[in-house]
Amino acid sequence: MGVYEELKARGLIAQVTDEEEIREMVNSGKAVFYIGFDCTADSLTAGHFMALTLMKRLQDAGNKPIALIGGGTTMIGDPSGRTDMRKMLTREDIDRNAACFKKQMERFIDFSDGKALMVNNADWLMSLNYVEVLREVGACFSVNNMLRAECYKQRMERGLSFLEFNYMIMQSYDFYHLFQNYGCNMQFGGDDQWSNMLGGTELIRKKLGKDAHAMTITLLTDSQGNKMGKTAGNAVWLDPNKTSPYDFYQYWRNVADSDVLKCIRMLTFLPIEEIDKMNEWKGAQLNRAKEILAFELTKLVHGEEEARKAQDAARALFVKGADSADMPTTVLEDGDFTDSEISLVDMLVKSCLVKSKSEARRLISQGGVSVNDEKITDFAFSVKKDEFGAKGVIIKKGKKVFHKFINNF
Repeated sequence: MGVYEELKARGLIAQVTDEEEIREMVNSGKAVFYIGFDCTADSLTAGHFMALTLMKRLQDAGNKPIALIGGGTTMIGDPSGRTDMRKMLTREDIDRNAACFKKQMERFIDFSDGKALMVNNADWLMSLNYVEVLREVGACFSVNNMLRAECYKQRMERGLSFLEFNYMIMQSYDFYHLFQNYGCNMQFGGDDQWSNMLGGTELIRKKLGKDAHAMTITLLTDSQGNKMGKTAGNAVWLDPNKTSPYDFYQYWRNVADSDVLKCIRMLTFLPIEEIDKMNEWKGAQLNRAKEILAFELTKLVHGEEEARKAQDAARALFVKGADSADMPTTVLEDGDFTDSEISLVDMLVKSCLVKSKSEARRLISQGGVSVNDEKITDFAFSVKKDEFGAKGVIIKKGKKVFHKFINNF
C-alpha cells in the first residue's frame, strides 16, 4: 500500500484535483507540499493534529513539507467557518505565536538538512504594493465566483467585511509564491478551505499556464477537526503549560465511543491492519481502544514518559488508594483561605475547572462536583485548611475530570 492509498484507507482525503498525478507524486516522494497555520494563539491545539500527523506521514515517505506560518494572513483573519470577524492581533502577538508554533511542530517534523521548510507569509505579503497586487493577480479572480464560495456564504448573511473578502486572494497568492520560489507543487488543508485552495491552484495555472503542475488536496478536518480541537468550549492545547499532559490524555481517553476508532485511524501511526482488527470491538473493549488512542497521542506530543505518567494517574483514579501523584494539581497558599477555609467555588475557579464563579455555582447546584468522592450540591460549601493533610483534596468535575489541591503553608 502506497502512502496515498494509506491516507485514503485512514479516511483522511475529502477532495482532490488531478488524483492520478497526486497519487504518483506522493507515492514516489516527489511532492513538495504546504499546509498553512494562522497564528491566532500562542499554541497549536488538538484540532491541528490531522495536519501535523499528515506532514509527518508524507515526510516519512520521502516528500518535503513546507510549514507555512501565517504571519501575514493572520493580520486579516480567515472568515471560513466563522459567524463574526476574528480578533485583530498585533504584529508582535503574531510573531510570538509563530515562535511557539515552530517549537511544537518540531516534535512532528524534521526540519534538519533541508528535509522540511518553515516559512512565514509575512515575509512576502507585508511588502506587497496594493496596486501591484491588483494588476498582477486581481484579474484572475471572479467576484461572482468568490461570492459563491462556501467560506463566504455564512458571513454574507451577517455582513462580510472587505478586509476578510481579501483573504482568499492572500491565501491564493501564498501558493503562487511558494510554487515559484520553493518548488511547492501541492497544498493540503481542511475541507472547509476548498474554495480558498482552488483559488491558488487556478491562479498558478492562469499566470503560468495550464501545464503548471499545481495540485490541491483537502482533508476531512472541517467538522471532525473542530470537534477534536475543542471540549466544553475550551481548546485542548499542545502546550503543557496550557493543557497538562494528564488533561491532554484524559481528553482523548474520554472521546465518544462512536469517534474512538475514527480518531485512532486518522491520528495515530498504528498499522492499518492492527486498527482494522479493532472494528469489531464493543463494550469494555472500546475503553481499551480509548486508552490506546490517549496514550499514542500523548506520546506524540509530550513524550513516552509523560504518556506513561498520565496513563498511570488516570488508571489510579479507579483504584482505591492508588497513587495520584501525576494528577493535575493546584497549590493553595495561605492567602487563598479566609478564616481557615476556602470555598468550593473559589477552588473551581482557581484551578480553571470553570471560567467564572457563576459557572461554578451552577455546576455545583446541578450535582456536577464531588469532593473526595462525596457529591456536593451546596454552592456555599467550603473546605477547612486542616482537611487537606498530606494527600490533599481531590475534586471531581462531572464523571471524568479530576483535580488535586494541596497546601503550601
